[in-house]
Amino acid sequence: MPPPRRPHRAFLGLGLRLIAMVLVSTLGAMVKLAETRGASLPEIMFFRQTFAVPVVLLWIAAGPGLQVIATRRIGAHLGRTVVGVTGMVFTFSAVILLPLAEATTLQFTAPIFATVLGALVLHERTGIHRWSAVLLGFVGVLVIAQPGSGTFPALGTAVGLTAALFSATVAILLRQIGRTESASTTVFWFSALSVPPLAIAYVTHLRAHDVATWALLVGIGLVGGVGQLALTASVRVAPVSTVIPMDYSSLIWGTLWGYLLFGALPAAATWAGAPLIIASGLYTVYREHKLGRDKPRPEPL
Repeated sequence: MPPPRRPHRAFLGLGLRLIAMVLVSTLGAMVKLAETRGASLPEIMFFRQTFAVPVVLLWIAAGPGLQVIATRRIGAHLGRTVVGVTGMVFTFSAVILLPLAEATTLQFTAPIFATVLGALVLHERTGIHRWSAVLLGFVGVLVIAQPGSGTFPALGTAVGLTAALFSATVAILLRQIGRTESASTTVFWFSALSVPPLAIAYVTHLRAHDVATWALLVGIGLVGGVGQLALTASVRVAPVSTVIPMDYSSLIWGTLWGYLLFGALPAAATWAGAPLIIASGLYTVYREHKLGRDKPRPEPL
């Protein structure tokens, strides 16, 4: 049996995950801000992926070495890229359509979708405890969205939940790819394979911007790249079940950025529904840990 991870490694993993959540939340705020300054979604996505590539390459070169880029499963990486880029469209669209706190909260439903997909696609045994967690999470969504009341944007809710579904699908794919590929390999090929199609979309949406907006677009790529590496590193040094609860701290940062940049605070329904969704996710993590299933989790943004 492998030796247990040392306590200081667990603290390092927690610290990296907290840093990742700050960066992911900051990325969401930057995406929303760039859109308000006239940047289109194809532009934002192109810069997010393109300027993440050098960050990823430097990280790989300084760590395991560039030889880990080699792969015999390019088809699997291509499929993960298609799903990942599509999910990014919905994730960024949700950030644009909804207040940051609400968009962040809907992303917390990804572990719920991962449980459902795990049962349906991977035929994992899912007992009454985890199905109860799924039900609790969707009750939380209903509390926030208040269907039929007209108080919460229906389109934004649908887009946010679809983004969470794609995040969960990516988690399933990463679980399968991870049987033969390292995290470094997967991160590199997702960035590299997504740039060419996004470049084509970018060329058709070229716009003039001021210097501040160009800097913001470049920053989106750099912050996104570093945030992705922090997410990956956190689960390399500590168990998944240890670091995942830190993901819910992103609601704090999403709320803070939403207030500071856009003067928006979460609605009362969000304060009521978010704890139900968070409790659902935490209980799902607890059950996976108890059953000894430390799995890859959905990747925010």
